Amino acid sequence: MNESISIRNIKVCLVGSSGGHLTHLYMLKKFWKDKERFWVTFDKEDARSILDGEKVYTCYFPTNRNFKNLVKNTFVACNILRKEKPDLLISSGAAVSVPFFYIAKLMGKKLIYIEVYDRIDKPTMSGKMVYPIVDVFIVQWEEQKKVYPKAINIGGIF
Repeated sequence: MNESISIRNIKVCLVGSSGGHLTHLYMLKKFWKDKERFWVTFDKEDARSILDGEKVYTCYFPTNRNFKNLVKNTFVACNILRKEKPDLLISSGAAVSVPFFYIAKLMGKKLIYIEVYDRIDKPTMSGKMVYPIVDVFIVQWEEQKKVYPKAINIGGIF
C-alpha cells in the first residue's frame, strides 16, 4: 500500500525526440496521466500538437552525432533537472535522453529506458550509451535481450 502511494506521488520527466520517440512515450499515458510530470522534447509541430496543455521544455536539435547540441542539451538538462527535481526519468530515445540520463544519475534519480521496437537485433546508439546506468531497461522483443541481457521484455507498446 505505501509503495503504491509513493509511485502515485512521484514526479516524472518524460524526455525524448519528437516523432516516433515522443509517440512511444505518449502511449504510456495510462502510467503517467495521474502523476506530476513534465516533458522535454524538440520544438516541432508534432510535439506542440500532441503535448498541448502539458508542461513542456524544449531542447536543441538535431541531436544525433551533433556535439554542439549535446553540449547545449547538457546545460539544458542541468537547469531543468535542478529546477524541476523529478523522481523518475523515462525515455525511449533518442540522443537527447543521454545528457538528461547522465545528469539525473549523478543527482540520484531513477531512470527507465525503453528501447525502440524497430531495432530487433542491433542496439541504438542512445540505448548503448544509457544501458550501463539505467535502473530499468525495457525491450519489446525477446530477441533484443541478446543485445541487452539485463533488459526486461514487456512486449510491444504500440
